Amino acid sequence: MTAPDETPGPGAPKKAARTAKAPAKKRAAAKKATPRKAAAKKAATPAAAGAAGKAAKSPRRAATSAARTAPTTSATTSAAARRAPEHVHDVVIVGAGPSGASCAYWLAEAGWDVAVVEKKEFPREKTCGDGLTPRAVRQLADMDLERALAGSHRYGGLRAFGFGRSIDMQWPEHPNFPNYGYTITRHDLDGLVAGHAESAGATLLQGTEVTEPVIDEAATPSGPLPTLVGVTVKEKGSTNSRTIKARYVVVADGSNSRIGRMLGTSRRRELPMGMALRGYYRSDRHDDPFIESHLDIRDAEGDVVPGYGWLFPMGDGRVNVGVGLLSTDQRWKGLNTGHLMDAFVDFAPSSWGIRPETSLGPPTGGKLPMGLSVGPRAGGNVLITGDAGGAINPFNGEGIAYGYETGRLAAAALGHALTGEGGRALTDYDRELTAAYGPYFKVARAFVHLISNPEAMRLCVGLGMRSELLMTQLLRIMANLMRPDAAGPAELGFRAMELVSRLLPDDDGLESPAA
Repeated sequence: MTAPDETPGPGAPKKAARTAKAPAKKRAAAKKATPRKAAAKKAATPAAAGAAGKAAKSPRRAATSAARTAPTTSATTSAAARRAPEHVHDVVIVGAGPSGASCAYWLAEAGWDVAVVEKKEFPREKTCGDGLTPRAVRQLADMDLERALAGSHRYGGLRAFGFGRSIDMQWPEHPNFPNYGYTITRHDLDGLVAGHAESAGATLLQGTEVTEPVIDEAATPSGPLPTLVGVTVKEKGSTNSRTIKARYVVVADGSNSRIGRMLGTSRRRELPMGMALRGYYRSDRHDDPFIESHLDIRDAEGDVVPGYGWLFPMGDGRVNVGVGLLSTDQRWKGLNTGHLMDAFVDFAPSSWGIRPETSLGPPTGGKLPMGLSVGPRAGGNVLITGDAGGAINPFNGEGIAYGYETGRLAAAALGHALTGEGGRALTDYDRELTAAYGPYFKVARAFVHLISNPEAMRLCVGLGMRSELLMTQLLRIMANLMRPDAAGPAELGFRAMELVSRLLPDDDGLESPAA
């Protein structure tokens, strides 16, 4: 079972998060104590002790614990002082997408001096399926943001189509996750979370591009990534650059991760890469209670390809329509996603009203590195999070939830680093990722290899669609919603798949690749 499922109930993190910032008098008193003493005092509370005891198995508990034990070092630092050239932030984050904004929120909520730099200005468009699964909703609830989703479309489960059959599947009951999801555009969602981080105390620099990292040439090498003094930035419309200094740097600039590549990250090409394309259409079924996934998408010649098509009702008159391609096989490399999208629009059930004249604009897309296929993810004073580290689920292409989770894990590691552990805490971040996602992503990679074979794809989907019980349990596995407190068909099935995956030649895929 994957460790991220072993989180406390939704109410507990909220209550503890609200106590992360002490009243002014207590903050002043905390400044008189050393960081280690302050952390130790808070770690002695029953809640913190329980979280620490499960840290190795439960990264999100560790994330919450570390963020809450951080001393409030920046409570009295003015905004003007934070922008001064000589000012050194505790952390600077490159990118304010899901992982960057999540990391910024948890650090700022704990009182750290964090700056997050975003090239675009919110609201801004972002290519995505726009679906929030129960895992993503849980993270937003922990950040006290679920109430802000009240105007978004809430849906109850997934409708799967394949080879002439369909099955409606409700999201399962789970002790740690809700049994519903939301659809909301990234245009609205990302600005919401980034603004929440700013309200918590983060310095949010919009319309500001990080042009290059500033390497600390005097630092002793420690790990596969360099130690940085900070980053060089340029504001939109300006010809001048300036340096933002920080003790630690988080790279969260998305799947293309230009800054990550500058620092030496690269993708393991034998591991899964996804390709996706999506567009918006007008539809009378815009408020359907299920998101819909088609598991037997076909190319222009009618041949089944490894991937899926989706129709996600947005609740505002629109439907998000897209295709995703999953493969590690070179023979799929030349497949035209535009043609695949056209074929899917023609193939989609007519009741959705999806056709060229209901299109609201040309589709957009991109590549999705999956299964933590990008590394190194820690070294020097740098952490890589979210899509920049390939933290996308190969089973279903989900990246938002894993962006929030890895951002939170990074905040935990940085909380420990800033309270005295230094580089050791950053190494622990990479170990936490392996513990949280390693076995699960290995099974997912094996699944992608399997469905890359058209006959295997046809057999798997064809058999699965004949059994509602089988598909319901498969949904729990693919959405990473197995229960930590039960051993039902999904849990036992996953364990069996994990045992089989260990016999495959693919290693765990989580070692940092060579630059």
